[in-house]
Parts: sequence; C-alpha cells; structure tokens
Amino acid sequence: MGSPLRLTLVEVGEGPAAAAWASVSAAIERAEQALSRYCETSDLTALNRRAGDPDPGPVGRKLGAALAVADRAHRLTGGAFDPRILADMERLGWEGTPLPGTGATVAGATSIARSATFAGGRWLQSDPRAGTAAVATPVDLGGIGKGLALRWAFAALRAELPGLGSSAGALLEAGGDVVAEGPAPQPGPWLVGIEDPLGGPVERAVVAVDRGAVCTSSVRVNARVALDGRPVHHLLDPRTGEPGGTGLLAVTVAGPDPAWAEVWSKTLFLQGAPGIGPAARARGLAAWWVTLERTLEMTPAARQLTAWEGYPGA
Repeated sequence: MGSPLRLTLVEVGEGPAAAAWASVSAAIERAEQALSRYCETSDLTALNRRAGDPDPGPVGRKLGAALAVADRAHRLTGGAFDPRILADMERLGWEGTPLPGTGATVAGATSIARSATFAGGRWLQSDPRAGTAAVATPVDLGGIGKGLALRWAFAALRAELPGLGSSAGALLEAGGDVVAEGPAPQPGPWLVGIEDPLGGPVERAVVAVDRGAVCTSSVRVNARVALDGRPVHHLLDPRTGEPGGTGLLAVTVAGPDPAWAEVWSKTLFLQGAPGIGPAARARGLAAWWVTLERTLEMTPAARQLTAWEGYPGA
C-alpha cells in the first residue's frame, strides 16, 4: 500500500499481541499481492495485462471482491469514483508495473482509456461464481484497495483476538486511515486527529470513534511535480483526467467501513468547495473538509462525532 502500518492494542498480552500483528501483516501482504499495480506478480497486474479482452479470465477471490466493490462504487457515485484513471496517473508520473499502452503519448489516448467499455457500456465483465473477470482498460484500485486491505486486516485481527470489542481494543492505522474497535487507552472512545493538510503542528479536529473507520483524501499525500513540470496531486477527476477538488485541501469521512469511507472521501473531494457540503449532507455522511483558506467545515453528522476543533496556526 505504500503506507506505514501501525497497530495499537489495549488489554492484550504480549503473546497474543505478537500473533495479532503477524495476522494483520499477513493480511496486508495478501491484499498487496491481489490488488497492487506496483507489484509485477499481483493478480491486478495480470488482469490489467489482459485488458480489452472481453472474455473473462480467472481472478483471485480478493481481486474479484475488490472489482465488485469498485463497480458498485462507480455506479453509486455516478462515475465520480472510476478506476479507469490508471493511464492518466501514468501520464502524470505515478508509474506502476509497465503495461501495454498506459504510457501512450498520442493525443486522446488517455481520454479513450478513461471511457473504455465493453459492449453494453460496462467497464467490467465478471462472474463471481466462476471466479473470472475482464476489464475494458487497465484499472487502478489504489484508494479503495487500501480501504479493503484495512477491512480484511481488521477481520483477521478479530479472528485472532476473540475478546476484541469487549475486553480488548484495537486501532489499526495505514497512512492516516484508521479502523478502531473496543476499549481505547483512555476512558471513552478512541480519539483520532485530523491533521492540518498544510503540515501545521496541531490537528484541525479530533474525532471520537467507538467503532468504525476514519479516512482522509488530502492534497498533502502523494503530491508531486508531473512529467510536464506542473505541481499535481493524486486525486484525479475521472471526467478530465486532471487533479480535482477545486478550493479544497483535504476531506475526511467517518463510517463503519474503511473501503467506503475511502470512496466517499475522494468522491466528496472531487465535488470541490462549492459542492461538497450539499453532497455530503444529502447522503448523511460524517464529513470534515479543509478549504484553501484553511477553514474547517463539517456536516451535522460529523459535528456529533467531533470531540475537539482547532484553528489554523493554533
């Protein structure tokens, strides 16, 4: 996932803690082998190398599940979440395992890849019962893959620690995205900070989490200079293939599942400052966002989970 992994446990002995860490690490590694486009031997790389072939080929269980979630997210967000942005990510400098055609520089090549579909207008052909799938163009499962990896790793943690949620507590963090459950180190819920996207030393807010996930999409993560010399971030708008989120620096979403918290944090980010409030409130999401002016705003659902709110430069 390219993110540091950290596990915090409460009321867990040394031996069970070591076993829990081993289970979490193994689950993350399995997710990498299934979903990473940076891994030469991953299931996703093999699928992407067959892209465009309408005859579904075999895929592993985890990749099949991830594709199903990505397809549902694409439909539920009206296309705001779209895994077909891989060619644009390559164009802007996020180069993964080499694939046929993704590095094309012919005018219009990436826009064609963004809209590629099979007959019937679907980007994905799959048969979960047969364990097969095909994609119309190579896809990237970066954010949703990270969320799914956290989901699967926390499921492995629950299996390893039967008392989790009652007598034992845990918080699993990967690059700022967290899942928590059970007793916290202090009385009350787990306290999760929303960092200043401009690197300030004080969190912009602290979220109280009894059980669930908190995920953030931010321009601070994976910002770079593109191959053409422009400063860019990795939150690409599938409609344009360019960085989106006009007027925003970061969006955080809290919810029961890390994969969907990832989906909604990026989807809301792409609404930009003018549209994010209405979009988040319409879905009843607990969402926080920081504007270019460093103003912190939030939905009513987020306000209920906010334990503390800071200010720029505090």
